[in-house]
Amino acid sequence: MTKPLEGIKIIDFTHVQAGPACTQLLAWFGADVIKVERPGSGDVTRNQLRDIPDADALYFTMLNSNKKSLTLDTKKPEGKEVLEKLIRESDVLVENFGPGALDRMGFSWERLNELNPKMIVASVKGFSDGHHYDDLKVYENVAQCAGGAASTTGFWDGPPTISAAALGDSNTGMHLAIGILTALLGRDKTGKGQKVAVSMQDSVLNLCRVKLRDQQRLERVGYLEEYPQYPHGEFSDVVPRGGNAGGGGQPGWVLKCKGWETDPNAYIYFTIQGHAWEPICKALGKPEWIDDPSYKTAEARQPHIFDIFKTIEAWLADKTKFEAVDILRKFDIPCAPVLTMKELANDPSLRASGTIVEVPHKKRGSYLTVGSPIKFSDMKPEVTASPLLGEHTDEVLLGLGYSRQDIFNLREIKAV
Repeated sequence: MTKPLEGIKIIDFTHVQAGPACTQLLAWFGADVIKVERPGSGDVTRNQLRDIPDADALYFTMLNSNKKSLTLDTKKPEGKEVLEKLIRESDVLVENFGPGALDRMGFSWERLNELNPKMIVASVKGFSDGHHYDDLKVYENVAQCAGGAASTTGFWDGPPTISAAALGDSNTGMHLAIGILTALLGRDKTGKGQKVAVSMQDSVLNLCRVKLRDQQRLERVGYLEEYPQYPHGEFSDVVPRGGNAGGGGQPGWVLKCKGWETDPNAYIYFTIQGHAWEPICKALGKPEWIDDPSYKTAEARQPHIFDIFKTIEAWLADKTKFEAVDILRKFDIPCAPVLTMKELANDPSLRASGTIVEVPHKKRGSYLTVGSPIKFSDMKPEVTASPLLGEHTDEVLLGLGYSRQDIFNLREIKAV
């Protein structure tokens, strides 16, 4: 099956998570992604959090599927020459170096544009150019704090909380992939390449837009009626942490199910939507609540919303999270079990859809990883193993016109 990005060659100068998540997505869709790594060491995540001695760590394998690995020392003149040839033949260069690193390598935007006017240069940054923190080193949790996620996550009587979801890293990579694809479409119209940059702070803030919405509402009226603090608590002048409250105006909470005393994940998330109130009452065996003025409207329910949640928890006490959801789904009530990584890894639906895939690896054996979250009617992306360090060096160099003897000489001087 022909894949949409076949024929697009990408130089992948990224490492750790944000950049590799971007280039991996493009590789799934058919791009020829050549990961350029330092000879002898490569991406630092090859060694981080290892669970099998002398084999690439899962941290690396789960972010670098479907790629080729070229080892190259760009500090050596011979390495620079290889890179120049690769640039001339490629469509995109993706990097997440520190500020000015490409310039110091001798590959400024002007030089790249000279070598290949159609080149798209895509960068992951901590902060946007010109930001007063643009020289600050940024990792996942730093980005979550700088982008507003941490200040609005957690409970009101506790400190700001970091999300386990990679809002700073993988989220930024997804945004950058969209930027690259947009630039490629733009190039089809203009014939020219361009620079594309996505900052981690900006990407986190983009996912926190409803909290920016709430900040403006709070400044106008002084309260937020869908937050647990309303109507009994007090609001300051900033959006508070709302615990497990829903962000869209429908009260929701994480509620205990059968077995919660020994299972820390025996919970469901239960949402009380206005149009679902009558089905909720019927499911709970509380038909008298349907027309009761104290419960009938969202405004009437909010002052005693936690009493309502306690009633629902009493109904859940003899039901597992799966049993409860199977009952509630018949009433079209928005809810979900709190699923663990183990439960997700073994979910047959996720395996069948390709969201969770098992991949054979030359040194690790088989391992689980995520597949494409984007589904297509005419394409099912195939996930292949991440490359061993330098596995495709000879293949790439031969494709650039180097002879076997040339490759031997480059290896002798440790340029590759």
